[in-house]
Amino acid sequence: MEFLTDVAFNDQPVPLHIAGVREMNPSLFEMLDQARDLADAGEAFSCYMAALFGIDPEQRLRNVNGRGRFRSSFLDLIKGWGFDSNGAEGAVLKGWVESRFGIFPTFHKEAIRRIASPAWTTYVEEKMSSRFHNNAIYVQLDLLFEFCQWALAHFAAAGSTHVTLYRGVNAFDEHQIVQRFDRRHVVMRLNNLTSFSSDRSIADCFGDTILTVRVPVPKILFFNRLLSAHPLKGEGEYLVIGGAYRVTASYF
Repeated sequence: MEFLTDVAFNDQPVPLHIAGVREMNPSLFEMLDQARDLADAGEAFSCYMAALFGIDPEQRLRNVNGRGRFRSSFLDLIKGWGFDSNGAEGAVLKGWVESRFGIFPTFHKEAIRRIASPAWTTYVEEKMSSRFHNNAIYVQLDLLFEFCQWALAHFAAAGSTHVTLYRGVNAFDEHQIVQRFDRRHVVMRLNNLTSFSSDRSIADCFGDTILTVRVPVPKILFFNRLLSAHPLKGEGEYLVIGGAYRVTASYF
């Protein structure tokens, strides 16, 4: 959807919601409204997801023969993303962004310059992997997004339209420079899902060039304080929906 990828939206965002998610899950948001803080809200969300999708701590079910059967979880995707955003889990997450917001990925293992290219075919094959689509995984991600937006509005970024985040890079292969104002200030087309950190010192560890971006709150899918236990804890990580952003680059 061109509107959502435009720099004008990212400068002056409006709230985003997945149609029907809050209406179909009223009990979740009733529980969230009773939360005293973000930790309480995260616990309520985790319990709700475990009950609705049968996600136990080991991510397993036992069939009548006693053999384990993998049951996919949004936590598996976040864990896989943390290891390699260009892996199969990353493809599923990028596929969800494409499905819900109409924003196509520009990079997966290599630059995706056109549909039906080898790079696009690889992305499609991985995003459709049956391993991750046996437990309504896109619905899980819909709920994660809506919970994240609720948590930002109530606790983590109440009253804010943007948060300032950082990304360390060594090259611009994954992101396209759309417009250059000077050596440090550009408009950059970010991949449809991109990792950032709230801690500049952590971003420093990932590259010699630090990208500083004012990210609109409605484009945040996940942030490190959202849940008390998750694979990205301690990295200050945010998962940000892409598009054209104003970026300040610092070179070291």
